[in-house]
Amino acid sequence: MYRRCCAAAAPSHAVIATVELMQLFLAHGASGTAASMRPHVDGLRRRGIDAVAVDLPKGNAERAAKVYAQEVRDVDGPCAVGGHSYGGRVASLLCADDELNPAALVLLSYPLHRPGHVDDLRVEHWPEITCPVLLLSGESDPFARVDVLRSSVKLLRAAELHTYTGVGHGLAPVLVDALDRIAAFMRRVEADSRRVVTKAHTRRR
Repeated sequence: MYRRCCAAAAPSHAVIATVELMQLFLAHGASGTAASMRPHVDGLRRRGIDAVAVDLPKGNAERAAKVYAQEVRDVDGPCAVGGHSYGGRVASLLCADDELNPAALVLLSYPLHRPGHVDDLRVEHWPEITCPVLLLSGESDPFARVDVLRSSVKLLRAAELHTYTGVGHGLAPVLVDALDRIAAFMRRVEADSRRVVTKAHTRRR
């Protein structure tokens, strides 16, 4: 349902009333902190999305995944996870874990490989991710060569990829559009989740 390589134009970023949506947890990049995600969180909240910043330890992604898991483990109801760069990689590890099973994944400037090392991709766990995934990436990102990224997305079962011409490793120049796309994605995921719950309830009656 979500596999598109260049999504249609995103909706306007006009401020809207908060509606009942699942929480979206967003983690920072390797050199950042939860405060680094403040523009994303504030912008998404203005769009009616219940976004929360997550603080991760630096270094090993697998160790950081345990910290991230503690943040979302006790959430009441389904939630979505994601993050910028390193934070997105950590979030993707959670989505490959059957125990947590987040409802959706948002990857901002995913660090697909080290600069210049396209033969060493960080996608070995992607086939295990079953939830819908939104990827936003700059076409000049040295951590994600765009042709390799477009090919790698095929490993995901339900992925939507949008790339930005002339943008590097960081979406600040296109943040308004990126937040519009995240908000629209979250609303689609929430709507699909509600339909599944409604069908299950109907079958039990």
